[in-house]
Amino acid sequence: MAEFDLKKIFDTNLQIIKCNVLAEVARLAFDNDFDYFRISGIPEKVIQDDSPRVRCCVYKERAIVSERVKLGLGGNKSDPTLVEVIDIACDECPVDGIKVTDSCRGCIAHRCQSVCPRDAIEIVDTKARIDKSKCTECGLCMEVCQYSAIIRNVRPCVKSCPVKAISIDPVNHQKAIIDGSKCISCGQCVYQCPFGAISDKSFITDAIRILRESEENTAYKVYAVVAPSVVSQYEAYPQITIGMIFSGLLKLGFYRSVEAALGADLTALNEAKELVEKGFLTSSCCPAFVNYIRSYVPGLKNDISHNLSPMAQISSVLKDQDPDCRIIFIGPCIAKKNEITWSSVAPYVDCVLTFEEMQGMFLAKNINLLEMRDFNVRDASGFGRGFARCGGLSDAVAQAIKEQHLADDGFELRGVMANGFDEVRRELLKAARDKKTNNFIEGMFCAGGCVGGPATLSHFGKKRRLVEKYSSAAGNREMIGAIRVLRTSSVPVSEAKEKESMS
Repeated sequence: MAEFDLKKIFDTNLQIIKCNVLAEVARLAFDNDFDYFRISGIPEKVIQDDSPRVRCCVYKERAIVSERVKLGLGGNKSDPTLVEVIDIACDECPVDGIKVTDSCRGCIAHRCQSVCPRDAIEIVDTKARIDKSKCTECGLCMEVCQYSAIIRNVRPCVKSCPVKAISIDPVNHQKAIIDGSKCISCGQCVYQCPFGAISDKSFITDAIRILRESEENTAYKVYAVVAPSVVSQYEAYPQITIGMIFSGLLKLGFYRSVEAALGADLTALNEAKELVEKGFLTSSCCPAFVNYIRSYVPGLKNDISHNLSPMAQISSVLKDQDPDCRIIFIGPCIAKKNEITWSSVAPYVDCVLTFEEMQGMFLAKNINLLEMRDFNVRDASGFGRGFARCGGLSDAVAQAIKEQHLADDGFELRGVMANGFDEVRRELLKAARDKKTNNFIEGMFCAGGCVGGPATLSHFGKKRRLVEKYSSAAGNREMIGAIRVLRTSSVPVSEAKEKESMS
């Protein structure tokens, strides 16, 4: 048996713990056995050592795992927010705000003291000291200190939240709290928390219930719609292909795996038409980007493309072909779990899993991707596959304009790519003031695009290059040619053979 090491595919130990928890929850779901004793026994299975690794004692570490299990089972059903703070795990971050460090040289100038508007800085034994009862954390002292001896401690979760939805509990100063009314479900805080105290609610039990109740796809068929960024998930094992990943999903019980990139081809073709018709458009593929516009740049709300995202687009086609089927999307995005609650998407997608949850299911079923059979996957065009990286959507829209001859009357695409919050905010504010400079905004809330999603297995390495290689493997096929595969609901021959060999 070829060895598969989780440490090679994940960035952090936290992700490994999370994956192991998800795997144990998945085992319960596959067995349809949520016995209290099996659930309560998971912490000891995940943390077997009696010596603590990072916390004060092993009992606290297991108590935190117990809370992770609850999130794996779906979390607080009464709270619509997709991410939750694990209170018991949220107590190790500094909360001092602005503080003077040991780098203070005890200078004579005392610029920090002179600039403070509240006289909050005093000099004690030649060193600056901040009186917290007076300090308003304006930061002026930081700016004037020539030794950078005054710093501001900002919690990683607070710092990573682009919409300031996270704050510190005014009663329990050790705990972070999330304002669900501000949250756009981008998931940045989930990955950035060094203690894993913030985590997304898992739909893994819902997905497995859908698979189990399909009775091996006889009661209804279950499709996996897989995001193109999946090709960048197993960089440590370059021999793992998308065909092998699809084989693993078949072994989990899916009837067929479908490239979400095929939906991207459809989205680009439709979005190009809408752009030419309206003259200005923002993309609709990234749900966090859409949520941000709706909540924080409402002046552009009517300019969001009315086309479905690639996930919903391909799912709508599958539902048209087979109204009784069930569809589970698998990708790097936490915000997709929010998107399926939208009225425009809810009829088409039944559940969303992240790549982390997919790997947890593989682990639960002892599926080693290194041992899976490979087969050729060539449904989508290279342009549709390119949606996974920043700029891919813009390239696809430009190609769609060309293929559909939409520029014959003189239309000129003036697109701009925005990835990561700073770029997104800047381009949206510019557009809100003046829509003449650019007429199309590709918005991706994650740095680098979907390859940088919060629920990816790894956030480093050659992710963009792997997606570009995957795109090139599609050949020179145009998008209009690629979507012809949607005229049939039959399983591709290569996949049918793989399915037969595994039965």
